[in-house]
Amino acid sequence: MIITDDHMHIYNHLRLKALEEFKKAGGTHVLLVSLLSKHYDVRPETGKEFKRVFDCHINTVEKANKIVRAYAVLAVHPAEITILGGRLGFRRAAEVMMEAIDLAGEYVEEGKAIAIKSGRPHYKVDGKIWQLSNEVMQHAFEIAKDVGCAVQLHTESYTRDGIEEIARMADKAGLKRERVVKHFSPPRVKDFEEVGIFPSVIAMGDNVLKAAKQGARFTVETDYIDDAKRPGAVLGPKTVPRKVKELLKHGFNEDFIHKICVENIERIYGVDVSGF
Repeated sequence: MIITDDHMHIYNHLRLKALEEFKKAGGTHVLLVSLLSKHYDVRPETGKEFKRVFDCHINTVEKANKIVRAYAVLAVHPAEITILGGRLGFRRAAEVMMEAIDLAGEYVEEGKAIAIKSGRPHYKVDGKIWQLSNEVMQHAFEIAKDVGCAVQLHTESYTRDGIEEIARMADKAGLKRERVVKHFSPPRVKDFEEVGIFPSVIAMGDNVLKAAKQGARFTVETDYIDDAKRPGAVLGPKTVPRKVKELLKHGFNEDFIHKICVENIERIYGVDVSGF
């Protein structure tokens, strides 16, 4: 049985051992997402300098593939706007982020990654930063459309108005709504289905069961950060396999799990999961 974690990080704690734990718990496939530039000791002044970030991440994903089937997602995290903005100015920070997204698109075209990550701050910012962040996210949609990939989004907490606004932005770029994934989603499967964006449901508490009761149009994630200062945050690497397998105890069959862990991943990201 294939079990996929749609959003995980490998950083400075368990590292690849986290994937060993994921595998022992029944996990088979994982989307590994790069972190902020500061996590790689990079202080970029241009988007090209994200090459160090992306190359380091790709190298990690290559090693991860010796344990499970791992895919690279290249992130230009929306928090970069405030981190870089304090040093470069917010307009220039947005420009650097868009240059980095361009670079991420090149990696996708080369087959080194299957998606990019963008979004807008999940914390309160002023109107100028919010506008610039939306410009960056819009650019990510445009690049994703050009290179034919999906976009994972880190954004503010779920609201119906928020995902509808994001969906319209994807429309403007010509990117199919189903190729936009709301990372860290609540189990609001029906709402997301109506709007067209895909929810990556955080496997916290009974979220996976709540999502499953609404249908199979979702993916599941831990958002495991692998930070030694916060071990187990957001959720430990064993969580998705455990929560997915619990669905069997609640009357859901393996065909249902195949839909959320295989068919949906293939549909969103254009990869052959079942062929691995």
